[in-house]
Amino acid sequence: MPEQSDIKLRPLEREDLRFVHQLDNNASVMRYWFEEPYEAFVELSDLYDKHIHDQSERRFVISYNGNNAGLVELVEINHIHRRAEFQIIISPEYQGKGLATRAAKLAMDYGFTVLNLYKLYLIVDKENVKAIHIYRKLGFIQEGELIHEFFVNGEYRNTIRMCIFQHQYLENNKSTGGLLKPTAQ
Repeated sequence: MPEQSDIKLRPLEREDLRFVHQLDNNASVMRYWFEEPYEAFVELSDLYDKHIHDQSERRFVISYNGNNAGLVELVEINHIHRRAEFQIIISPEYQGKGLATRAAKLAMDYGFTVLNLYKLYLIVDKENVKAIHIYRKLGFIQEGELIHEFFVNGEYRNTIRMCIFQHQYLENNKSTGGLLKPTAQ
C-alpha cells in the first residue's frame, strides 16, 4: 500500500484538463459517475472556465509519486447547511493500490477541518461493491436507496446514498492529529 506522503491532492489546473479528458472519455470509468462519456475537449475547457471561481466546488488532482492518478471532488458545497457531495475517480492503471482510500481521507480532512463541513454524502451504484467497501471502511453509512436513478448501458441502475458526519470523522481520526499538514512557512 502506498505511503500517505506519496499521495498529494492539489487544485485542478488548466494543464490537468488533458488528463481529465482521458478519464472523461473512458466509458468504464464514467459509468460509475453516471455521466455520458466522450466529451469534447473544448466542452471540458469551457466548463473549466465557467467554474474556475465557483465557491460551491473544490476539485483536486490526486498526485501519486508526481503522476496524475485520479480526481477527488467536493461539489454542491452548501455553506448554510454545511454539506457537500463527495466524488472520486481513480485512473484505471492506479486502481487496486489503496490510492482511493488515502486520497479520500485527504479530501475528507479538507472538507471537515478546512471548510468546516458538517456532512459529506455520495451516490454510488448499488452493484459497485468495491467502492461501497471502501466508503464503509472510510466511515460512510448508508442513508437510503434510490430506485432506477440513472440510465447506464441500456438499463436503469439503483444507487445508494451514503454519508459521514464531521463529528464521526473527527472522532475516528483524532489519533492521527489530522492528515493535512500546513505547507506555508
